[in-house]
Amino acid sequence: YEEGKKRRKPNYSSVDLSEVEWEDRDDVLRNAMVNRKTGKFSMEVKKTVDKGKRVLVMTNDYYYTDIKGTPFSLGVALSRGHGKYFFRGNVTVEEGLHDLEHPDVSLADEWSYCNTDLHPEHRQMTQLEAIKRYLTGKEPLLQCKYSVGFTPAKKCDKELIQEVLFDAVVSAPIEAYWTSLALNKSENSDKGVEVAFLGTRTGLSRINLFVGPEQLTNQDFLTAEDKENIFNADHFPLWYRRAAEQIPGSFVYSIPFSTETANKSNVVTASTAIQLLDDRKSPVVAAVGIQMKLEFFQRKFWTASRQCASLDGRCAISCDDETINCYLIDNNGFILVSEDYRQTGYFFGEVEGAVMNKLLTMGSFKRITLYDYQAMCRTNKESSDSAHSLLDPYNAFFAAVKWIMTELVLFLVEFNLCSWWHSDLTAKAQRLKQTLEPCDTEYPAFVSERTIKETTGNIACDDCFKSFVIQQIPSSNLFMVVVDNECFCDSVPPITMAPIEIRRPLLNYLVHNESLKCERLKSQKIRRRPESCHGFHPEENARECGGVSGLSAKPPLVILPLLLTIFSR
Repeated sequence: YEEGKKRRKPNYSSVDLSEVEWEDRDDVLRNAMVNRKTGKFSMEVKKTVDKGKRVLVMTNDYYYTDIKGTPFSLGVALSRGHGKYFFRGNVTVEEGLHDLEHPDVSLADEWSYCNTDLHPEHRQMTQLEAIKRYLTGKEPLLQCKYSVGFTPAKKCDKELIQEVLFDAVVSAPIEAYWTSLALNKSENSDKGVEVAFLGTRTGLSRINLFVGPEQLTNQDFLTAEDKENIFNADHFPLWYRRAAEQIPGSFVYSIPFSTETANKSNVVTASTAIQLLDDRKSPVVAAVGIQMKLEFFQRKFWTASRQCASLDGRCAISCDDETINCYLIDNNGFILVSEDYRQTGYFFGEVEGAVMNKLLTMGSFKRITLYDYQAMCRTNKESSDSAHSLLDPYNAFFAAVKWIMTELVLFLVEFNLCSWWHSDLTAKAQRLKQTLEPCDTEYPAFVSERTIKETTGNIACDDCFKSFVIQQIPSSNLFMVVVDNECFCDSVPPITMAPIEIRRPLLNYLVHNESLKCERLKSQKIRRRPESCHGFHPEENARECGGVSGLSAKPPLVILPLLLTIFSR
């Protein structure tokens, strides 16, 4: 991070488990794994997504055990509620292969439908190619079994592949539907909707473009560069996960966040989960959605807001009135539509701090405090380095030239030899240098209360009352907020999502000293030494390590900065 270069936090390789699973405040999971036990543990966790701007509240089941013959323990965390039930159907191989070979179909390449790492000839294959060769019998090596320890295993997961074939056949009709929409010019005449997509539980994806690839507003969406929105080895796409956490049948709308401070996105993503519902089980089998231009979405909203159920179609109160401000926000409080386009993507509390504070007080929104124990905080350091010129001969040379020019100008201006003779050239240059240092931070996230459909409120300001109304948009995660703009509540500060450094009163100036932190962790946490020590390995050759003795200093490089420094004084 310093001078454009990323650097890892100094103690990042030895992060304590309690700083990662910080919801486990009693260290139940940590102590069990340190003591090399085998078991299961469950707790509610808060998972940040979308570059830390949003939060998902879920329950994780942790399974842990020790690894025999090593000092390590292994833990696996699985989110509860997804994957416990799934739907399995049967289709013929011919049907499945026919629909799997469609150009708009892709598979999660980081998933292991077939193990392609065992044979050198298979390592260049994609998972889709491996499945096709496995099903057609063109690759006999993929049909063989291999052993994991003493357990025989197949090179391809037959059950998972059967589910993929079923998903390919069942989802094939949606391609014809998308094609009919693309051919119907009236449905998308202004090309507001750019991409339609579908993802299934088995990692199968279908993508349809309604505009040319070069016309896409978000060029990275659903590509390898956009890791958060594709199937990866450790997570489902963000649009899939958020849709799965919503009420069945509702759509999730959001503006993707950029890595910059201000959100520069010009698209809106909408997705919904496809579930099989009955009285006992409701597995999520897929998610489907679209990505559209932000301007197109906002235009649709303003058109809908001007339509009322009165006989003449006129609205008693309209967003066109100058006395009110209208906003469309999502369930995390981010603005999708505002009369001021520059506010799009901002957190609502930054724009209407008084209203957001009232919504928190009333329970319409709740604040969730999150922690980052591997954060980096920006600090100002006073730099004074008199030995810097010794380390860099160029700096010494330029310092000497600068000194000569300065003295020449002073001599010509003052004609004072005494001041030239007694000039103090040993003053140290003091400057402030901004650096990033390891720190612990806490930061807020906000989530709406699902049970609240409509709320009104009044805020007592300095010399007026500010009124507002918030109403949930049916079958979505959106809320329309109408605020009186004639009353200003400048006394109420805005609510931001900026992280705050956690400072410990007694250790403010030493909290990140490595030795002190090590001692603090030793005194507070249960730790256990390995049962055996391995300080030597028979195949290790100590002579091949290091090689420092072969280094030698070049005399000119040592003498030159010393001479320049002497002359500069």
